[in-house]
Amino acid sequence: MTCASCSNFVEKALSRTPGVQRATVNLASEKATIEYLPGQIDRAGLKAAVEQAGYGVHEPAAPASPNVLASDQELDQRKAAAYQKLKRRFQVAVGLAVVIMPLSMLMLWPRMMNLIPTPVLNYVLLALTLPVLLYSGREFYVSAWNGLRHRTASMDTLIAVGTGAAFLYSLAATLIPHWFMQRGLMPEVYYDTTATIIALILLGKVLESRAKSKTSAAIKALMGLQAKTARVVRGGQEVDVPIEQVVPGDEVVVRPGEKVATDGVLLSGHSAVDESMLTGESLPVEKQEGDNVFGATLNKTGSFRFRVTKVGAETMLAQIVKLVEEAQGSRAPIQQLADKVSAVFVPVVVMVAIVTFVLWFDFAPEATRLPLALVNFVAVLIIACPCALGLATPTAIMVGTGKGAEHGVLIRNAEALEKAEKVTTVLLDKTGTITRGEPSVTDFVPVNGDDAVRLLPLLAAVERQSEHPLAEAVVRYADAQGTPVLTATAFQAFEGRGAGATVNGQALLLGNRRLLDEHRVPVTAAAEQAAAQLLGQAKTVLYAALGGQMVALFGVADTVRESSRAAIQALQAEGIEVVMMTGDNPQTAAKVAEQVGIKRYFAEVLPADKAGKVKELQAEGRTVAMVGDGINDAPALAQADIGLAMGGGTDVAMEAAGITLMRSDLQGVVTAMDLSRQTMRTIRQNLFFAFIYNTLGIPIAAGLLYPFTGWLLSPMLAAAAMALSSVSVLTNSLRLRGYQRAA
Repeated sequence: MTCASCSNFVEKALSRTPGVQRATVNLASEKATIEYLPGQIDRAGLKAAVEQAGYGVHEPAAPASPNVLASDQELDQRKAAAYQKLKRRFQVAVGLAVVIMPLSMLMLWPRMMNLIPTPVLNYVLLALTLPVLLYSGREFYVSAWNGLRHRTASMDTLIAVGTGAAFLYSLAATLIPHWFMQRGLMPEVYYDTTATIIALILLGKVLESRAKSKTSAAIKALMGLQAKTARVVRGGQEVDVPIEQVVPGDEVVVRPGEKVATDGVLLSGHSAVDESMLTGESLPVEKQEGDNVFGATLNKTGSFRFRVTKVGAETMLAQIVKLVEEAQGSRAPIQQLADKVSAVFVPVVVMVAIVTFVLWFDFAPEATRLPLALVNFVAVLIIACPCALGLATPTAIMVGTGKGAEHGVLIRNAEALEKAEKVTTVLLDKTGTITRGEPSVTDFVPVNGDDAVRLLPLLAAVERQSEHPLAEAVVRYADAQGTPVLTATAFQAFEGRGAGATVNGQALLLGNRRLLDEHRVPVTAAAEQAAAQLLGQAKTVLYAALGGQMVALFGVADTVRESSRAAIQALQAEGIEVVMMTGDNPQTAAKVAEQVGIKRYFAEVLPADKAGKVKELQAEGRTVAMVGDGINDAPALAQADIGLAMGGGTDVAMEAAGITLMRSDLQGVVTAMDLSRQTMRTIRQNLFFAFIYNTLGIPIAAGLLYPFTGWLLSPMLAAAAMALSSVSVLTNSLRLRGYQRAA
């Protein structure tokens, strides 16, 4: 495929095939994404549909092992070979064009004109131009002929007709000059036009090919992250094996500085693992027994062993690669304009070129009418080539979605990218989004003068026997204080109230106020006052009793993430309203909203009512982005104009949300919004570049300015402008590679 018209022809051919639900063809990635009914059509039928439209299909080779991501080295090698062939064609064309050009201008040197007769010079120019035409430009003519056979017309059609017309006119002037002279015309030749146009167009294609290879750099970089070997425990021995031989259930050893081979669960040891290549998180993540580890991440400090749970296409890395590939192959709604134009563009341009020829032939002075008509006919055809139209949107999307993946922002498709730019309101679920999603001890208040150092190990011993989230919060707090681990006996859980046990021969109770009341433990006035203060701060209060006496209070809350306030302020600075939604009571909701700078919030919202709140905001005329954890927020994520799921990356978030944030950090929302704005701005700039060349160039090439200024556009300048349009679009898209995540 060479232009937007080509991708449209292939897409229409596939879409009209019985059994095909939807087809999208991407010019930049040279891939077709097809949804079809297997009972009605198969891969062979799809391939036949493409071939009937006059195009070929490359079938990617299957990976050597299901444990390895398919990187399609065969396709890369084919593209590299095609690029080298393209460079040779360009080198031949430009080498001959630099000789043809000065020879075509000998009239500027009268002495040289007297030495070389014009007929001889024309035959020399013909001999020099034939290799350019038959070797360097051959594919243009073959493609145009195939298009004619299949009743289609593309960029190659315009190039072939334009350069072919100039060459055939020159050939006739060389072989039968007397025919022109008999009619009062000078037998002028335009071999320089033919050779230079082909050389300039090939230069554009060489630059375009180099730039296009860079747009897929993100996918190649992700593919390159996978480990090549793994240190597996086999028969009690550690052996290094190729990644292809690793299977689920294997025990793998990872030492400091090594890559984690694939996904698994940590069995023993602990370490800090750099997961930035998957999540964009710059700080290493602490890992201990029972934690998940992911392939392609880098072990930083300690050694550990893990059991393999997923390999190949099932791994986190593979899912990210798949999501990025799907996003890069998708089509943004903004591209519809370019598609509609390119669908009729070539036939319209041919008609404009014919009208240009007729008008110049009818109204130009008789002595120059045929040369002028021909030159302007060729110029119109050449400058109108619609390469840039087909590259304007997909190249920016490929770079933008790839850049998002580098920063832990997985964009599901181009439509999500475009919608994110239009967001006016971001609706944040509180738990797990603004806050950490797990309770933490914020206050430990001994009462009646008891010693905190003595009490904390006793109370933590009780909670170590419990699986309740509040109990886990107390244990984490005690461990963070470095308290000794004691053993509790006679543990008893009181459902909905707390727990009790015996530690060092002393009976302890830890739970809510109701638990103490049931056991007739008096609560002192000082304890009542301290509890009221904690409750006023929207914290959960745990009461502790030792030997039937009240001894301490714990204040527990779901704490706000450190980055939440800064991220919310960044969104508000962009003119986006931030709204919070929570199932908590209004008092707690107000406190959290105040902490992070949110003015509007919804409290006491049940999970089933979350989608309704999204509809409520949409009814106000807002474009809503919903940010949640992707599990109980799935209906709201689906209802929103754009859903952003935090954390997961492998769960329901992938399906319910348009964008998945690999980090549980609201800065990812800022990055997603910022990246979408920059990508859409780039697409609009690209479409401007694509249209402005044609909009301004075609009338000038047709000679519209000639009656007023005497200006005509040389076909060679037209070819340079056409090549420049494609290169400028690609270069502009590649600027996105320098995008830096919001701090």
